[in-house]
This record gives sequence, structure tokens and C-alpha cells, in this order.
Amino acid sequence: MRVLFIGGTGNISTAVSHLAIANGIELYHLNRGQRKVEIAGVKSIRADIHDAAAAAKALEGMRWDCVANYIAYKVEDIEADLNLFRGKTQQYIFISSASAYQKPPTHPIITESTPLYNPVWEYSRNKIACEERLNKAYREEDFPITIVRPSLTYDCAIPLPIAGWDNYTIVDRMKRGMAIPVHGDGSSLWTTTHSEDFAKGFVGLIGNQQATGNAFHITSDEILTWNQHYEAVAAAVGVKPNLVHIPSETIADICDRLGQSRVRGSLLGDKSWSCVFDNTKIKRFVPGYQATISLAEGMRRTMAWFHADPARCKVTPEKDDIIAQILKAWQER
Repeated sequence: MRVLFIGGTGNISTAVSHLAIANGIELYHLNRGQRKVEIAGVKSIRADIHDAAAAAKALEGMRWDCVANYIAYKVEDIEADLNLFRGKTQQYIFISSASAYQKPPTHPIITESTPLYNPVWEYSRNKIACEERLNKAYREEDFPITIVRPSLTYDCAIPLPIAGWDNYTIVDRMKRGMAIPVHGDGSSLWTTTHSEDFAKGFVGLIGNQQATGNAFHITSDEILTWNQHYEAVAAAVGVKPNLVHIPSETIADICDRLGQSRVRGSLLGDKSWSCVFDNTKIKRFVPGYQATISLAEGMRRTMAWFHADPARCKVTPEKDDIIAQILKAWQER
């Protein structure tokens, strides 16, 4: 199969690219080449997908078995892709977000038929609008869509909602026994997925004719509380975390005052709610799909990656200050 990834070197797409190549897919990446990620076997096309004329010129005369866009966030991105790929691909995969599912949820078990509704987070509303535009294109012009909704998916990252991800700040605090704010009482349920597990489901959908017109989430079946998430990160460096529980709304209000307004959407529009994903559908369409990397194992891998190069263990004063100010405001309430 001849497949095009728009992006292809990000948090999720790097693992998908590696597995696609391993499965014999002829894989192309369309991106600006700014991320220094080398994936053996990938053929690169240099262009900015947001420059319509440049993208059209770079892709002139090419046809695809599948196109997957990892960096489409707004309806205008979808309109540009429709113009680029009408009649030129047998499948178009849009990477949406599981945060698009109904918030607050009226049922704790999330399936692909759970309503899409998020009044809190603009990011999620934009993804919903993208899905609606693609479904219209499927209904009215038979544009061959498949929609994938990842939840919190990570690779060499720390998947915690405040001051986590690509730097070592929160781990440094844990190692020094310092307080770590946790939203709510830490007991709400959440699912975090390693990108290598996500890739198994995603690659199984590429070229899958039965996937046309369908939406899928692809997540782990491991369900943990947020307390357990923080404990898994701490255990990977051999410590116990000093957790301070603060209401999600309070954290969002404090972060608004600190100029960190994105925290409100991420917490109140997503991570403060218990979400349990039913993966029956992806398992039915991709027989044998199973997430096998636990969060504990994923965090051991992540910490090994950080510690392999001291330069990766960045402690960011700005992020440390945000944590400190959240704790101070809570103590002074």
C-alpha cells in the first residue's frame, strides 16, 4: 500500500510510522522537516500542509491508498484536505480526540456512539466540527473517511495534566519529596495509552475497507485512578509522591489567573471526569488488537529515556513556579 502521513513524526505518529514500515507499507511523510526524527524507510515530501499552493505542487500527480492527517485541528484544515485529496485517495483517516465525547458524561462507559459534546474545551469543539464536516463529505460525495479518536496517548513523555509531558520538572519535585497538586480527590478513573499500543490498532485500520465511514477510539483497557497515575510515575524513579488534592475547578481558576487558561479545558473538559473506554469496536475491526504496555512499564521506559541523556532531564522554572503558585493559592484560601 502507498500511504501518506501528514505530520508523521509526532508523539503518536512516530510509533505508527515505525509499525507501518515494519508491516511493509510504502510510507510517505508530508511535513516541513523541522522535527529531527529519523524513521528508516519513510520517504519524505517537504511542504507545509497549511500552504495550499505549495502542498498541491508537492503532491501533484500522486495517488494514495490512504492519507492520514495528524495535524488537522480546524474545519479549514479539513476543507483544504478535501480539496487536495478528492479522487486521489482510497481512504482518509482523521485523527480526532476522545475529548470530543460528551462532557460531563451521562454514562461512564464510553463507546463510539457516545454523543460528541464538549462545552468547556475549544480544542474538542473544533475536533467535533472537523468530524461533522467529514461526515457530510462522506454522506454527500462518498469521500472515504475513517475517524480515529485517541485519548491521552504518550511515548517518551510524562502523561500528567499539570506540568508534565516533555520535561522533568514534576519528577524532580517527586524525587525531592515536594508537594504535587492532583485534581479532585485523585479517585476518578482514567485510561492512558502507550503510542506503540495505539499504533497496533491504527495500522490495522489502514486499507481496511470495512472501516470506511466509521469512527474508532483506540485505547488501553487498563483503568487507573489519577492517584495511581502519579504513583506509577513516582515508582519509576523509586519514590513515593507527596500528593495534595485540590478541586479541579479551583485549579482551573488559579491557572486562569496565572495565564494558563488551557488547563481549564484539559481538566474540566476532559481529565476531571471518569472515563472508561469500551474497545469492542476496534477489536472487532482489527482482530487481535490488544494494548499490552501497562502504565507502570511505560513509565519505566520513559524514565530510562530521560536518564539516558542528562540534557533531557530539563527542570523548567516556569512550570515549577506554576505548581508552587497553585499550592500556595490553595493553602491561603
